[in-house]
Amino acid sequence: MAKRRAQPSARRTALAALRAWRTEKRFADSVIAKLLAQTELDVRDRAFTLELFYGVLRNATLLDFWIGCLRKSPLDVDLRDLLRLGLYQLFFLKTPEHAAVHETVELAPKSRRALINAILRTAARRQDELRSQANAQCLAIRTSHPRFLVARWEQNFGPQAAEALCTWNNRPPPLYARINRLKIGRESFRRAYPESRPLSGNPHFVEFHTFPTEALAQGHCYIQDPSTAIACQLLDPQPGEKILDVCAAPGGKTSHIAELMRNRGGIVACDRAAERVRVLEENLARLGAGIARVFRFDWTRGRIPKEIVAIAPFDRVLIDAPCSNTGVMRRRVDVRWRIRAADFVRMQKQQLKIVRTALGLLKTGGVLVYSTCSLEPEENEKVVQQLLREFANSRRMEVQSSLPFRDGFDGAFAAKLIRTG
Repeated sequence: MAKRRAQPSARRTALAALRAWRTEKRFADSVIAKLLAQTELDVRDRAFTLELFYGVLRNATLLDFWIGCLRKSPLDVDLRDLLRLGLYQLFFLKTPEHAAVHETVELAPKSRRALINAILRTAARRQDELRSQANAQCLAIRTSHPRFLVARWEQNFGPQAAEALCTWNNRPPPLYARINRLKIGRESFRRAYPESRPLSGNPHFVEFHTFPTEALAQGHCYIQDPSTAIACQLLDPQPGEKILDVCAAPGGKTSHIAELMRNRGGIVACDRAAERVRVLEENLARLGAGIARVFRFDWTRGRIPKEIVAIAPFDRVLIDAPCSNTGVMRRRVDVRWRIRAADFVRMQKQQLKIVRTALGLLKTGGVLVYSTCSLEPEENEKVVQQLLREFANSRRMEVQSSLPFRDGFDGAFAAKLIRTG
């Protein structure tokens, strides 16, 4: 009988994820989800794998600084991943030295184990010194953020806020959920799921400490940060209206709109990629958003489908535009390493193109809400300013935002415009 292949350990899975993320250029969430799906790790080991993988990504620059202090000669990238893994356990998880070093060394090729062992043992002995050296470095190194991003945040928000934002990005995100009142009332939800904790000032949101598998399966809630509600509140959809949700996947805002409309009226929900449309349809069905019709369409290219044109004009249009995601770096851990300075202007061009295409479907007197989860003025205020210059028959009514260092939730921006003629 064939021998059953041994399951990889949490550390080995995390190392494989780090290498896959570095070589395959896929999003971190996609990389780790695929690898975990291929293993039979128990709940505890899966959590440890996630902690190691995301922890190393969050702190990569600082870990590399310490590696540079410990070894001046070049290291190949695979050994660097190993050292990052070992140092994260020693310096952040406070893993006992014998476990952190031994288990990390075991992952190394036999010819390099002596080197990995020596570097990690030295790091363990010099922890106080290495921490002190790190504390003397600039904010970009201390908090592992790109220098250009730190510089622009210091300019836009001030040094204290920039440091608070970088610190915020390095904390594991809380698990928030919006109660789906299409299926369950707030009090009934609290009775059914007593482990949920109400959020002060956000009566329809709760916090969980463990993943609410049953509540999600029943469609009783949707995993969502309270900052995402800003755009829907500004949109203020009313029962019986026709609403266009331009960039709808994965469906959190769409289902919230249906909830606010009490499932009366109609919503057209669009997204550009087949996989995203599939996820959107599944989420809307589970959440009971029965008034939504889903279409696949890329608003940056091609003619608007005649089926959508036939439903127009719309009373309200939500454009939750693709963006740089700088407001949600705490949740999208690898954004900081993918983003480039030129991306903000590149995204702005795409955002403007989407709004220009969709705006013609809004009725006179109708409401358009433009929103992002970006903190950058190029994608937020400057987009709105450009729209007001281009469309004289539009006027700005209200702007709301969420700043992590000010409001304690993810970053978000939303602007409400009225089409006056």
